Amino acid sequence: MLHELKTWPVMFDAVKSGEKTFELRRDDRDFNVEDHLLLREWDSVGGYTKRKILVRVTYVLRQAERSGLAHDFCAMSVVRIEKGS
Repeated sequence: MLHELKTWPVMFDAVKSGEKTFELRRDDRDFNVEDHLLLREWDSVGGYTKRKILVRVTYVLRQAERSGLAHDFCAMSVVRIEKGS
């Protein structure tokens, strides 16, 4: 499944550089391993920019005993599968 998600510029740049390899998101889309996330840079002033990166979900952590996550959030490990623009 492909999920299109807004991403703030600072977070977009961290994914693009390889520094950030995870996404912490509200768990409202039934995210699963092997899903793809199309991360689209979002600027609060101008809206979507033309920059986007495609990543693949390799692991999903949901609320579990002692995970520290709120019940409606998940943490996902991701790997880039396409160069960002």
